[in-house]
Amino acid sequence: MSNFAGRLLTWFDTEGRKDLPWQQSADPYPIWVSEIMLQQTQVQTVIPFYERFMSSFPTVKALANADRDAVLHHWSGLGYYARARNLHCAAAVIRDEHASRIPTDIDQLIALPGIGRSTAGAILSLAFGQRHPILDGNVKRVLARHAAIAGWPGKTTVARQLWELAEWHTPQDRSAAYTQAIMDLGATVCTRSEPACERCPVQIDCKALLTDGIRDYPGRKPKKVKPLRQTTMLLASRDRRVFLERRPEAGIWGGLWSLPELDERSVEQWCRDTLNVRASATEAWQLLRHSFSHYDLDIRPIVVRVDAPLSKVADGDNTTWHRLDDQPPGGLAAPVRKLMDQLKKSEHVTHG
Repeated sequence: MSNFAGRLLTWFDTEGRKDLPWQQSADPYPIWVSEIMLQQTQVQTVIPFYERFMSSFPTVKALANADRDAVLHHWSGLGYYARARNLHCAAAVIRDEHASRIPTDIDQLIALPGIGRSTAGAILSLAFGQRHPILDGNVKRVLARHAAIAGWPGKTTVARQLWELAEWHTPQDRSAAYTQAIMDLGATVCTRSEPACERCPVQIDCKALLTDGIRDYPGRKPKKVKPLRQTTMLLASRDRRVFLERRPEAGIWGGLWSLPELDERSVEQWCRDTLNVRASATEAWQLLRHSFSHYDLDIRPIVVRVDAPLSKVADGDNTTWHRLDDQPPGGLAAPVRKLMDQLKKSEHVTHG
């Protein structure tokens, strides 16, 4: 065992997190769900989503057999919805090809949708005690600072160096405790901003600290000016209902329910083509900007009041007249939920 791992494990025994919801069982399923949810999301944000999700889908088979809309609904607000779609697909594979048991072979685990090398290593380490290095965002930060590895971890050469360090430091014994320990260190001590170096168990030989360069590591992703895109979303409204359609599987918000987006047609033409009605009134709302990791999206909302009977457009697999006081039919992207809440307020809807 390296001296680094030994000091980290000693620290973990007294300071590490041991009361997180997914740590209360040796069942690998909760660990898998938590690891997917924790990708690019902080623990305190994840916990309430995790608890609701596990209450509704307590087993791999329950998740595999669940309706996709129900899964996406439970993910609404957590973001990065491809994680939910991949989790659902992977559960079906585990049910059909692995007798509802999560694989214990790393190659079989990586073959599942949404599971990469680091996530697979964490699952196998935490659930089965296998020795596998991990390299999530917290671990990258700890290792890059301790060894003063320069450069953005997204670069292949930098990532290779960090994987070598992760492999070197991961001990043969107590690998599960070490895996949790190094994640905890990055999450609670070696944080992105305001790291508590005075409490760090490996501070004595941290090269970044010794050279007063903590804020230089890890290297930043090269900045690019994010492009700005525009779209117009229609809130077609009638009798405290709003017209929703399911988005295609590919692209942003894949599989989620959304407000229809206007193409080159006018609002009036869209109403005739889609709803077979005329709009009785329209109202443009204030522009809403939503930021993605790679671009910003300006949404121009237009409320379209419809007087014709709703029966002219029947509910289907991919369209619905949603009652504003009901639960959504499935997952909703954050800006869509925000616009629907605004519509509820304007229509004096108090429930749902």
